[in-house]
Amino acid sequence: MTMLSEVGDRTFCVATILAMQYPRKSVFLGCLVSVTAMTVISALLGWAAPNLLSKEWSHHVTTFLFFLFGLRSLWEGFTEDDDDNEELEEVEKELEKDLKASSEKSKAASKADDNLKKKQKPFLTNFLSPVFLKAFSLTFFGEWGDKSQLATIGLAADEDTLGVVLGGIVGQVLCTVAAVIGGKSLASKISERLVTLLGGFLFLVFGVQSLLSPF
Repeated sequence: MTMLSEVGDRTFCVATILAMQYPRKSVFLGCLVSVTAMTVISALLGWAAPNLLSKEWSHHVTTFLFFLFGLRSLWEGFTEDDDDNEELEEVEKELEKDLKASSEKSKAASKADDNLKKKQKPFLTNFLSPVFLKAFSLTFFGEWGDKSQLATIGLAADEDTLGVVLGGIVGQVLCTVAAVIGGKSLASKISERLVTLLGGFLFLVFGVQSLLSPF
């Protein structure tokens, strides 16, 4: 579910563009830490949901969300134009402005700051670099409130939380690796409409399974 929700979406495009302009290692680490944190937070929210609502209501809400996301994805897949590069181009244009501003700031950096960075250990440099922070923040806030996060919350509320965390992290890691290594090529070859339709079908399958299973 996570892979079909993430391939070709906004955060996938962000990771792809950043990986083409910055060191892949820092981009990968920033995106990886971000999606892992988001998955854990979402699963914890789902785990806490039955404590705020009754188990029966949590089950019904989860079922409703699955059908809602499934029907919405199918509607988007059948009605929107199959422009595989539209999302990538849109994100690329938005990031260009930010990249220009960042380059101007980096040129104005003092030599003292450069010397300080050189003295830092490589491991710490990777985690404290502007590239890492940029990849982390763009991915984290891009994931907040999207379908994969809400679906993770719903699954964790109705299923084994640890299994949801592990499955979600594995799916996010695979998507991040694909985006960083060959995201642009992958985005141009995979039909966004097909991925959206498959995701919608999978959401409906989960909805039917949830509807038929006891709470």
